[in-house]
Amino acid sequence: MATDAWQRARERIVALWRRAQPDRADGIDGELETTRDDLLAARDAEDSEDEETRRELSEEWAGRMRRFLVAHPEVVEELRRVLDELSPALPGNDQAMNTTIHMRAEASGSGRVYQAGRDQHITER
Repeated sequence: MATDAWQRARERIVALWRRAQPDRADGIDGELETTRDDLLAARDAEDSEDEETRRELSEEWAGRMRRFLVAHPEVVEELRRVLDELSPALPGNDQAMNTTIHMRAEASGSGRVYQAGRDQHITER
């Protein structure tokens, strides 16, 4: 959230709003900064609310963007371009998400096989 990608994303989103709803652009800019501050505070708190905070803020902005795009369909393609440009730089978005993975494993006797196309957490006692 403190990266150049965040700054570019914020600037581009505010520019979309400024074109479609100029009277709301400054407010959106401030709300994006508030959201960023909330996310950073949740991350720094390192508690169980971090994931819940991220989910709530994500849902809030998804709804806000959906309503904005319904009211201003002329900016849909530009928003797609913005997201495509920023996609590799977004946290948690790596190229493995776009890769086909083929796995094959064999176990015999008491053997175990653990496979994952992404994160895997195993807890055994």
